[in-house]
Amino acid sequence: MRRAVIAGNWKMHKTQAETRAFFDRFRPLVAGAQHCEIVIAPPFTSLTAAVESSRGTAIAIGAQDVHWETQGAFTGEVSAGMLVEAGCRYVIIGHSERRQHFGETDEWVLRKTRAALAAGLVPIVCVGETLPQRETGQTEAVLERQFRLGLAALTVEEFSRIILAYEPVWAIGTGRTATPELAAEAHRFLREQAAEKFGRTASGALRILYGGSVKPENIGGLMAQPEIDGVLVGGASLEAESFAAIVNF
Repeated sequence: MRRAVIAGNWKMHKTQAETRAFFDRFRPLVAGAQHCEIVIAPPFTSLTAAVESSRGTAIAIGAQDVHWETQGAFTGEVSAGMLVEAGCRYVIIGHSERRQHFGETDEWVLRKTRAALAAGLVPIVCVGETLPQRETGQTEAVLERQFRLGLAALTVEEFSRIILAYEPVWAIGTGRTATPELAAEAHRFLREQAAEKFGRTASGALRILYGGSVKPENIGGLMAQPEIDGVLVGGASLEAESFAAIVNF
């Protein structure tokens, strides 16, 4: 049985002091949560504060991005080894905001995923379509392309160590959420892509998260879908009480 993952992506929010204050409130609210893995991805400057504040708990810390090289003249970038040293266990790769605002390509996603795996991190690899693509019936074509170019070149062993996140771009930060049925439909398509490339055993073990305006009010309906193995939460992960309500669905 696939174990659920509830992950929070803080994006460009929270100072170190705000991070420590969040964990002081959050830790007791999820102390009894054993049904899922909890992951929080703060900005780079707050990683150390998050790692220190989560020590001794089941809360894992992830980063929001990574470079594929181990070192070099890449101003402003951070390597997978640096993230591991900082205490990260997970890393988000290919988020739609990285693709949209910073030119992230499917080829970059593959290189970053391989670098993360080589360092022992668990990549949470994001895929998803825009609103125009959804409205013109291109959802499956977009997901197939992102899967083929961003993941299909992995080995079966490498693929077994990733988590996939389906994030319809039109639902991120807009308040619009894909219905549980629409999300499950996309998850089924992605699982079929995985089965075709890596086999039924690998596809059956693959955990696919849903991301896009996830809130305490809709987490129950989403997690009731057997194809949805967890969520990648944006804004609702910034408040301890709302994120704890999602964790304790």
